[in-house]
Parts: sequence; C-alpha cells; structure tokens
Amino acid sequence: MGGGHFQEFEEEYMETLYEFHEAEPGVQVRTGELAKRMGVSPASATEMCQRLAEKGYLEYQPYRGVLLTPTGLAEGMRMKRRHRLAEVLLENVLPFDGDVHETACRLEHAIDDDLEVCLTRLLGDPKLDPSGQNIPPAAEHIRNRVDSKIPKIRLMSESSEGDYKVSGILVVPEDKILLGSLGIEIGASISQKSGNWLIGEQIIELDSEISSSIILSKV
Repeated sequence: MGGGHFQEFEEEYMETLYEFHEAEPGVQVRTGELAKRMGVSPASATEMCQRLAEKGYLEYQPYRGVLLTPTGLAEGMRMKRRHRLAEVLLENVLPFDGDVHETACRLEHAIDDDLEVCLTRLLGDPKLDPSGQNIPPAAEHIRNRVDSKIPKIRLMSESSEGDYKVSGILVVPEDKILLGSLGIEIGASISQKSGNWLIGEQIIELDSEISSSIILSKV
C-alpha cells in the first residue's frame, strides 16, 4: 500500500472490518454500518471500499456490502494484533496514565515486524489484551522468529536466577537517574542469585513497579 497518513487510514478500515469478522465470520458488512463504526460519511466509506477492492483487500458488492479477502483478512488481523499488543504494553508494563485505546491506535501503525517480534517476547507472548479480548495469532513468519532460538528478553520482575544484560528501561526520567546511580543502565550486567539481584557483588533492591519496567536479556 501507499505510505503516510493515507496508508494508516486504509489499515484502519481493514482493522475495523476484522472486528466485524471477529463478531460474525464470513458475513458481509454494509458500507453504512462500516461508515458508522469509522465515523465517516457513507460516501467516504464506499469510496474507500472500492479502492481497497481494487487492491485486492476486499470484495465489494454495491448495495450488498463488503467482505475481506484472505489478503485483507491477514492485514486486518495483523493490525488488530499490533493494537492489542500495544494495549498490553501500555496497560501492564509502562507507567502510562493516558488513554490506552487511543494511544494504541496511534502506536499500531509504527510497529513493524521487528518490533512485533520484540513486543511478543517482552510481553510473554500474551493471548489476551487488558480487556480480555483475544489477541490474533501472529503471522507465520513472525511466529517462526518468536519461537526461534534467539535468546528471549524478559521483564526483570519475571526473571529467574541467572546472568543478564539490561536491554531496556521504561521509566520516567527521575527514576532513570536513580537507577543509573545504582549502576542499572542499558548494557549493564546484572544477575540473580539466591533470590537477590546483584550488580557485581552489590545487592540491588527495587520495588515491583520499577522492576516490571526493566527489560533484561539472558546472557
């Protein structure tokens, strides 16, 4: 598809049509219903559906409705998966106090294959979003990468004994300064032994909220 904002708008249409598919698989969606869900005029929805049909993403029948093709279904599933992964990240990992759904709507368009693989590993390959909705399965090429032998990253709060490198720190600036004073920074070596976290020989004590915001990779 094309680039920029227009591509995002096309993706939003296919993601919305995927929502209809989740509710009633294989049922045609009337353009009026789609327009209402998208918050656009029926004419705008019809024009976009015709455009997406020309690109092979859906089947459009005037006065009857639209149905995602296998290609369009895969695209809608991909966007919905990335949206719900973003919601898990915002709700369960980041110290985020804003509108989770609206922010996830923006983030999903910035998630590429590499970041989807990373998020899937980071979040523990979740099957449900924070509201309990199913997260669509990953495309085969993403699943193969997630299940590969590449060392997986994990949250500090969920890590068992062993040696690690700090791969990410998802905290507010003042907490990042505090962590830096303890030697916890990107690339730092850290280990867990006998239930204690150590940097060198120094025991590090962190509350669960902070440790849930530190990403480690197994050494």
